[in-house]
Amino acid sequence: MEKENIAVGLDIGTTKIVAMIGKKNEYGKLEILGVGKSKSLGVARGVVNNITQTIHSIQQAILEAENNSGYKIKDVVVGIAGQHIRSIQHSDYISRSNAEEVIGGKDIDLLINQVHKLAMLPGEEIIHVLPQEFKIDGQSDIKEPIGMYGGRLESSFHVVVGQASSIRNVGRCIQSSGIELSGLTLEPLASADAVLSQEEKEAGVALIDIGGGTTDLAIFKDGIIRHTAVIPFGGNVITDDIKEGCSIIEKQAELLKIKFGSAWPGENKDNEIVSIPGLRGREPKEISLKNLSKIIHARVVEIVEQVFAEIKAYGHEDPRKKLIAGIVLTGGGANLKHIKQLVEYITGMDTRIGYPNEHLAGNSDEEISSPLYATAVGLVMNSIENKTQSAVRKETTVVPEKVTFKQERTFEPFDIPKPEAEITFDKIEEKEEIKIEVEETVNKIDSTEAKIRRSFFDKYVDKIKEFLDNAE
Repeated sequence: MEKENIAVGLDIGTTKIVAMIGKKNEYGKLEILGVGKSKSLGVARGVVNNITQTIHSIQQAILEAENNSGYKIKDVVVGIAGQHIRSIQHSDYISRSNAEEVIGGKDIDLLINQVHKLAMLPGEEIIHVLPQEFKIDGQSDIKEPIGMYGGRLESSFHVVVGQASSIRNVGRCIQSSGIELSGLTLEPLASADAVLSQEEKEAGVALIDIGGGTTDLAIFKDGIIRHTAVIPFGGNVITDDIKEGCSIIEKQAELLKIKFGSAWPGENKDNEIVSIPGLRGREPKEISLKNLSKIIHARVVEIVEQVFAEIKAYGHEDPRKKLIAGIVLTGGGANLKHIKQLVEYITGMDTRIGYPNEHLAGNSDEEISSPLYATAVGLVMNSIENKTQSAVRKETTVVPEKVTFKQERTFEPFDIPKPEAEITFDKIEEKEEIKIEVEETVNKIDSTEAKIRRSFFDKYVDKIKEFLDNAE
């Protein structure tokens, strides 16, 4: 009997950490076996700034995913994001000694390794080297060079670069949580795998992933990644603006944004008011929904305009680079009411909300189909593509009294906080009070590019493991 290929993705975000366990079913769809989610403590704008808190949050998410699925996690594919990420375009070539010999994988590897020798700024490392078009002896627009003949092999590359210290901090958090790191993927690339179709990538599309701390952009044209960028703003700055503008606490601001928030101020009437419970017996605070929408609108416009500036920098206005499929919005921020209409208004481009349900099995939980889980689903798909055996079935699902991890450190059971009493807001409309309970919501081708990404992951992960071992 063929061994199950169980894949695990770990999305370390600014607001939440998601561990997702999945496998491919007999129809080629992704079957989610278990999901664990925890509040992200120790991550700011996609970058780890508190190792201890991040380890604790990762352990909570891993433990919940294991208990939900009945599998024990061994290793994970992790998403990399953060404001330190940047991308560059680069062209390079090799001269082959024997032009009569068929071009093979070793020639591609040689070309890739040559790109890895590029001089970077101090403290930076190359994360991804993604080939675009190849050129053989002057013949251009070749997507698959393997099997062809030629003396000079040339290619243009999309090179993704990040701070080495930030990447190693993520590796340290994973290892200290008692699991291994099997791969690294740029988060917008993972989200793109989950929500974009091959037709959209061919036609030209911009994926905008609005997370808690950052907004990630990935542009595809002719089926090839053309541009990536990370904007250091996300849903958290909208919440902060609501907190300051309405003089309320952060938790109330987040719930207001989720339940009543809109990116389009004209939607709300002047007499629509929400009553917020006062702190420690103080009088309730009344907030106009029109003012709330104005605060959200101002910040969302700023984020979208920065993303649109990146799309223009790619060259969208050039007819040859035009993004025919427009924009796809995903991430938690895509759940904001009327954000699709606002993006269309600002950019003039066709826009849709990206859901990862196209790749999910039919019996999947409705919650997992949310844009909120797009990156996690993409990371699981990436883990399946790498053919990793990331989890094994547990003998028993009983949680032991103590959990001992590989580094000979013993972690006591977590004190999971008891759920707080539900916060209720009173919505007042035309002097009629209505009490509303608000819940807290927290056709792939095995191409040269795919092979290169897989082989590069192996080398890069080995590099991080070697660094972590030497650091101990």
